[in-house]
Amino acid sequence: MVVPTVQGGYMSLTDWSAFSLDRQFVGLKNFASAFRGEALDAAVRTLFLAVVTVIGQNVLGLLLAVLLNGRILGRNVLRTIIFAPLVVSPLVVGYLFKYIFGPPDAGALNALLEALGFAQVDFLGDPTVALWVIVLVVVWQSTGATMVIYLAGLQSVPPELHEAASLDGANAWQRFWNVTRPLLAPAITINLMLGLIGGLKLFDQIFATTGGGPGGQTKTISTLIYERFAQLGLYGESAALAIVLALGVAVLSVVQFAMLRRQEKKTS
Repeated sequence: MVVPTVQGGYMSLTDWSAFSLDRQFVGLKNFASAFRGEALDAAVRTLFLAVVTVIGQNVLGLLLAVLLNGRILGRNVLRTIIFAPLVVSPLVVGYLFKYIFGPPDAGALNALLEALGFAQVDFLGDPTVALWVIVLVVVWQSTGATMVIYLAGLQSVPPELHEAASLDGANAWQRFWNVTRPLLAPAITINLMLGLIGGLKLFDQIFATTGGGPGGQTKTISTLIYERFAQLGLYGESAALAIVLALGVAVLSVVQFAMLRRQEKKTS
């Protein structure tokens, strides 16, 4: 583990590429390029996707957990159906959505729109729409995991607390906000942490759905690392980007964890 890390660190300080056998020491030049141009755009896009997907999967996961924690018919079947996408490979899910949101005269959704008399849309050809398709893919696949964690938290809340709050005149929202929410703090921390880390490392769904297109407008740091390493052969630059991504994930995770733990203590 240590040796590859040291080698990667050394590689990031050189101009090593597929076009030259010589490795010239260039210092922090590769790291400087990670904070401008295409790499900077990819970093901003990565952060955007991480934040939006975390919010989406946690809001939906919590709503579904609250719903399926009640006494509704077929709740176990519904839990299984919602959780099922998580066990499917992200690449397979990405290719599935690529087929659904395919171009006019090819995609399943466009075929449906045409059958209903609506104009077809180039979902993956529009940078803004394509970015939201990726959000949809990630949220659809990840919501089941957040739901399960929230369900575990909800089932650990003593019913006596809700009964006491009801006797005091608290309505359903007040019981959730003042009784359930504080006890869900550990589950919220876990889901937000896992969601942020997964969002910052996002690769498979983008690779399968858009490949970083159109025009590179859906590239993230992970897809940029792959492109510069496997396609362009810029090993030094890709190593520097990988280190920047690892440090970014570590720093943001530590900051988020500290904030969430502080919030847990306030609500406990």
